[in-house]
Amino acid sequence: MVERSKILSIALTLVMVLALFTAGCVSNDEEPTESSGDKDSTGAEEINVKGSTTVLPLAQAAAETYMEKHPEASISISGGGSGTGIAALIDGDVDIAMASRKMKDSETEEAEANGIDPVEHVIAWDGLTVVVNPENPVDQLTYDQIKGIYDGSISNWADVGGPDKEIVVINRDSSSGTYGYFQEEVLGEDNEFREDAIAQSSNGAVVQAVSQNDAAIGYIGFAYLNENVKGVDVNKGNGMVAPTSENILAGDYPLARPLHFYTDGQPTGLAADFTEFILSEEGTEIVYEVGYFPVKTVE
Repeated sequence: MVERSKILSIALTLVMVLALFTAGCVSNDEEPTESSGDKDSTGAEEINVKGSTTVLPLAQAAAETYMEKHPEASISISGGGSGTGIAALIDGDVDIAMASRKMKDSETEEAEANGIDPVEHVIAWDGLTVVVNPENPVDQLTYDQIKGIYDGSISNWADVGGPDKEIVVINRDSSSGTYGYFQEEVLGEDNEFREDAIAQSSNGAVVQAVSQNDAAIGYIGFAYLNENVKGVDVNKGNGMVAPTSENILAGDYPLARPLHFYTDGQPTGLAADFTEFILSEEGTEIVYEVGYFPVKTVE
């Protein structure tokens, strides 16, 4: 009898422990689901922004200031190029795509096929800058000369007033909006870049490559221009114009271009607030500090 009593006691204890364990598991499963659902359902606490490395420093600086003022907000910024950001928007993976060019018709069609309604927001202006090594005496180039260098019909600096050296052509990768803009504006849409051009994945990488080779040439966003490279004056047919903030603001510099955010439909919540912040008076100061130009000033 004693032995049977012990067995019953052990069995009862096991049943109670199992019941408590099961109740604890249900409680733990429900609590995280409820809290994460609250965060996800608002759509106002966290956004992902991805794309152009030209827009990247502006978005990063603006996000840093915005989150200091709104600690509850989380804005994740990453580069990869305009094409990468637009592709992520088309796939529904980001809230905002950064682009240094307009979306292509083919991208818009693909987005619409995926149920995405891309809406463009011009957030700033940039002056695309052709750069050479500071040791290079060439400081002026016409559109035709730049085109010749990048399509391969000009291969020696001596042909454009420089030393007798083979030109090392630094390009951007094809996913870059800067690549697309430069090709359309300087080469013409139907013309191809020279095959031996060295592709770089970012503006910073172009600066580094040109700064380390006195025979190199590249092109970058104005915000990346520093003492390690030299911006050349450009002539599109109306005389040489230097890449300066004054000339870009005056509308005289021929390689000025808008910088974009793209969203799925009109933005709401944090995406809308962040976009409006960049266009605000405080955001305008950040645009200037980074090295770009506010929309209202240029337009």
